[in-house]
Amino acid sequence: MTKYVIIGGSAGGIGAVEAIREVDPVGTLTVISEEPVPQYSRPMISEYVSKEATLDTMKYRGDQFWNTNNVQILTGRTATKIDFAKKQVTLDGGDKIGYKKLLIATGGRPFVPRMEGGEKDGVFTFTELSSAKSLEAKLEHAKSAVVIGGGLIGVSAAEALVKRRIKVTLVELKDNILNLILDKTASDIAEKVLTEAGVTVITGQTVQRILGKRGNEAAVGGVILTDGKEIPCDLVVVAIGVIPRIELVKETDMKLNRGIVVDRFMRTNIPDVYACGDVAEAHDFLINGNHLLPLWPLAHLGGRVAGYNMAGKKAEYAGGTVMSSLKYFDLHIIAVGDVNPENISDHEVLVELKPEKTVYKKILLKDGAIVGFIFFGDLERAGIFFRLLKNHVDVSEIKEELLSEDFGIVTLPEQLRQEMFVVN
Repeated sequence: MTKYVIIGGSAGGIGAVEAIREVDPVGTLTVISEEPVPQYSRPMISEYVSKEATLDTMKYRGDQFWNTNNVQILTGRTATKIDFAKKQVTLDGGDKIGYKKLLIATGGRPFVPRMEGGEKDGVFTFTELSSAKSLEAKLEHAKSAVVIGGGLIGVSAAEALVKRRIKVTLVELKDNILNLILDKTASDIAEKVLTEAGVTVITGQTVQRILGKRGNEAAVGGVILTDGKEIPCDLVVVAIGVIPRIELVKETDMKLNRGIVVDRFMRTNIPDVYACGDVAEAHDFLINGNHLLPLWPLAHLGGRVAGYNMAGKKAEYAGGTVMSSLKYFDLHIIAVGDVNPENISDHEVLVELKPEKTVYKKILLKDGAIVGFIFFGDLERAGIFFRLLKNHVDVSEIKEELLSEDFGIVTLPEQLRQEMFVVN
């Protein structure tokens, strides 16, 4: 029996390995990964496709990481079943691994809707290295691409393709791009920036059918949108989003919502079984409840908390919240918290817009505290606002100064400065 088994070798799994080895340098530890090189940075996939990064520069940890930490790494292997009663993981091929402590860090998989022609050669996703490699190999002979999805992944894909001199059409089902993280004003500015970079942006539509190429029906030749419009293209990138990979535990007694529900110690409801990363619904400090937060730093942090607890050192997850940071097409945006509340009448909204400088700032207050903000074009002081939001600070007395050019740490009351920014 292996003392620690981790399913998934990306950010969460790596964080867990590092924490376990801080506490227990010798306990047997096995990591199971479907990917041949699991320790790469997924946020750098766009840079890999644009040829601004190589596989070596993408690596989150070096090739010796596993050996250095005395880890048995099983790459190219898939966990097919977990027997919680027997504390046993079954792999493809039928071999079984027993465990004392188990971490499920399976991450998310790209969401690919069913569409006619989706199986054609030239259709790719944009969240895994294997698909990114296949896409990159096609770019030398491609001239045009359609990106399905106008969120973070879609905009990232569009930028990478533009840098490779590919004519890009980005198609978004909703009325605005980046609609999950931006309001309409910020989205309109972002769309203008993309258009100026050469991207054709189509909103309120999606791809209904992928067409074959004339003379080679098996290869992509174009798409048809829901309004019937046909767009010729050589490639299609599906970048709609990711969904938690919960297939392993779907027919078990594990508590699930959209993902695996965990407590503040990253424990599931099954004894000795933990979960972290994109597959887990963990603590969100803004809503004081559990939430899917597919963010790379939070996956690593959650993995560390899980690893400490697996090894017997008590650690509590401080939590995260919805946060996005973009640097695509010279867009510099940070959006944190609830920036599009359903009931805006319950909120006070502070706005600054400088179109000539492509600067837009929006701060949302509820009951005197910051619950969300968007900084577009000028990210200065974003760290201060994040701390104010995280600590639920009542800013009622200084709200008139929040968007002032002079606002900074010194603007805050002295006691608050001491509590939030002084490290003893």
